[in-house]
Amino acid sequence: MNSVISKEVTVLSLGEIRFKDAWEKQEKIFKRTIETKIENRRSETPKKTHNYLLTCSHPHVYTIGKSGDKENLLISRSEIEKRKLEYYKINRGGDITYHGPGQLVVYPIIDLENFFTDIHKYLRLLEESIILTLKDYDIDSGRVEGLTGVWVNHKKNNPKKICALGVKTSRWVSMHGLALNVSTDLEYFKNIIPCGIENKDVTSIEKEIKKKITTREVEKKVIKNLSKVFGFKIKKIEKEI
Repeated sequence: MNSVISKEVTVLSLGEIRFKDAWEKQEKIFKRTIETKIENRRSETPKKTHNYLLTCSHPHVYTIGKSGDKENLLISRSEIEKRKLEYYKINRGGDITYHGPGQLVVYPIIDLENFFTDIHKYLRLLEESIILTLKDYDIDSGRVEGLTGVWVNHKKNNPKKICALGVKTSRWVSMHGLALNVSTDLEYFKNIIPCGIENKDVTSIEKEIKKKITTREVEKKVIKNLSKVFGFKIKKIEKEI
């Protein structure tokens, strides 16, 4: 654990932003945090590391993790270009997923040594924050054994994924994160095998509650529930970095 502990978290609300631009912002903060940690190991007066939550949505894009199977992309690269979609192979765990309008994406760039050093616990608490958020909408959700993410109908034979997770950590600093379907056009998931898991459906909050809802409303609840399960102290909410 760090000798100087900070549980303060700054929320950066980025709005709709291209995936590549958000990735660059993540990398900038991630690199800066790791540099601070390396400097602290040599310093007699260590500095606190800063924690961030980046919230946003993306224009239509498919991303695949470093160990993902490209066969899980069911349309050609030329078709992606023709339809003005984007595709990136990135440095997170997990397989292929879709991001698009109506989906809330949260990228926690957290120094876990300010909280705990357990990646399994980190993933389970991310899931728990979403389970609590969905409970606010009277949606019963949970985990499916052997699979990451949050699922509706999780106790039945036909679970539907509503939130995907994919993270990267180095020196106990996290990046990438979670994507929660709020009012997402689920047709775009038909172009992939989501997360490389066959014969599993996806769903959204709007589809489950059968009424309109905004990502901004859901964002506030997710931040509240992340703070609850992790013990975050939200310092401020900014529009830009």
